[in-house]
Amino acid sequence: MRPRVLALGNPFRQDDGVGPWIAKQLRTAGLEVLEVGDDLTRLVEGLAGADEAWVVEAVCSGQPPGTLHVLEVGYDPLPAALNRLSSHVLSLSEALELARALGVLPRRTVVYGLEGRRFGSGEGLSPEVRQAAEAFIRSILAGPGNAPVTSTPQRDT
Repeated sequence: MRPRVLALGNPFRQDDGVGPWIAKQLRTAGLEVLEVGDDLTRLVEGLAGADEAWVVEAVCSGQPPGTLHVLEVGYDPLPAALNRLSSHVLSLSEALELARALGVLPRRTVVYGLEGRRFGSGEGLSPEVRQAAEAFIRSILAGPGNAPVTSTPQRDT
């Protein structure tokens, strides 16, 4: 079973384009990828029917650019702090909770947030973000057991 990758972000807002950039690389490698863009209602639709989902997004939390944040979505509601990391009208946290309420949240959902540095108008990733994205892709393509994970337990439903 291979996960469905859902890539968030806008490639015309510099580091916010890391999700679509990663999506292109993973699609070329044969993974199932859906580019959500900035419309997180599409994220909810994309989660439906997946056994496992990996959500890739640029974040801005104050950590050094290129930092990889990994959050396994468990049974409990997501932390409110996650709302502040998103620049979307419907936040990532709200979209995931909506998917949970609608019964379409996959049994295993992992959010990979790459800390960005630049979010202004323009194309191209900052060097730190591109380097982190390349390392992330290498770990994914090395095999299913090599994806960065957390120890957050899942509750069987």
